[in-house]
Amino acid sequence: MQLQDKVALVTGASSGIGRATALRFAAEGAIVGVLGRNRAALDETVAEIETAGGRALALVADVADDSAVRDAVSRLVDMHGRLDVVFANAGINGVWAPIDTLLPQEWDKTLAINLRGTYLTIHYTVPHLKRSGGGAILVTSSINGTRVFSNSGASAYACSKAAQLALVQMLALELAPFHIRVNALCPGSIATDINERTEQRDLESIGIPVDYPQGQVPLTEGRSGTAEQVAELALFLASERSSHISGTPVWIDGAQSLLIG
Repeated sequence: MQLQDKVALVTGASSGIGRATALRFAAEGAIVGVLGRNRAALDETVAEIETAGGRALALVADVADDSAVRDAVSRLVDMHGRLDVVFANAGINGVWAPIDTLLPQEWDKTLAINLRGTYLTIHYTVPHLKRSGGGAILVTSSINGTRVFSNSGASAYACSKAAQLALVQMLALELAPFHIRVNALCPGSIATDINERTEQRDLESIGIPVDYPQGQVPLTEGRSGTAEQVAELALFLASERSSHISGTPVWIDGAQSLLIG
């Protein structure tokens, strides 16, 4: 029970990596605040945790909404008295399109959820981590914007992910005196539904053809990783097993980014 009686917040917890991590944290003894915009999906996550004997609280909020994030964090801490682990995971792919057709509002939405949402999550949780005497902050970045720059049209997404990594490394130093570790998870192709919610426009006009070796994920002959595999990494970075690791990006991609970067 690596997180026994710890209180954790996981954003984007209604599906994919966030949901898998919330379940994993709870299985290791954490009380988990599961935050997302879809009440029904959050309730399903909470129900699965509680059926397995864990403890969880559904927190409905848009991570880009200042007051909603503040109130959600306050509710979790008011109920359980502390906060130990924060997983700023919520994010979108947004619209992938040539820079001259990508609309300002499309750019803004991607940056608002991915970057502003990460900032707000950390901004409102750090005071509670300090009061707890330390803790762990995890941020879901990506191979895009950190190792991979060949996904044409993903400019807004890649910029948001690069900025998340910069934020992680800035805060690793800033928060070190408070015994707060800050690390980034950088997934490659993971089997979630995020790609189904990605709008792609006019990419054929800007892509540069590349003949890849057989299988874009070398470790698995092209098969995507799983949300559960990312959850195992999140558990490691949240636990005392990674007690001397901070400011570090961990690429979890089966060597994919080394092939297509």
